[in-house]
Amino acid sequence: MNPKQIYPRKGNNGTESVYLKSVVKDPNIIVGDFTMYNDFVNDPRDFEHNNVLYHYPLCNKEKLVIGKYCSIACGAKFMFTGGNHSLKSLSTYPFPVFPEEWGLDEWKVARAWDNNGDIIIGNDVWIGYEAIIMQGVTIGDGAIIGTRAVVTKDVAPYSIVGGVPAKEIRKRFNDDTIKKLQDVQWWNWSDEKVKDNLENIINGNINKLQK
Repeated sequence: MNPKQIYPRKGNNGTESVYLKSVVKDPNIIVGDFTMYNDFVNDPRDFEHNNVLYHYPLCNKEKLVIGKYCSIACGAKFMFTGGNHSLKSLSTYPFPVFPEEWGLDEWKVARAWDNNGDIIIGNDVWIGYEAIIMQGVTIGDGAIIGTRAVVTKDVAPYSIVGGVPAKEIRKRFNDDTIKKLQDVQWWNWSDEKVKDNLENIINGNINKLQK
């Protein structure tokens, strides 16, 4: 177990999956241990360039925060404020993006769009193939985002969502199990303790995790 290595998988197609924390360089993209990204189309090491879109933190002061033990499928995208357009303007055209052309102050470029803030992804979240997470969204621990879903609103912990726009399909577990999981927070355990409890985690033995 080494969350600092790049490729956690050996053998065929081993270079399709990476631990994101080891390849992301942008300080405004914060990734937890063991979170992995798989890409069979592009080099997964280019995640911050290919998958984090319209992200201009110097201008918009926004971050992408992803928790521990998340699984992100090929082509998932995180869409930030710079891809938005201002709805308070009488025009959707982004005039402030071209300050020299229109004689505007360059420092007011952020007026071209509505800033909805950071994207926050909890722990143990599974984001499906080509899903899109929009700016300002928070996804709770243990949630599942369906293939090609477009997530425009916050997602509750341990919810399964899908569609355009994404809507809740169902909860992964009953309320009692969800509460126990949120209390246990196994993703904050040491690597060794997680390893010792893998059979219980994999087989859904929540009550044994609490012992």
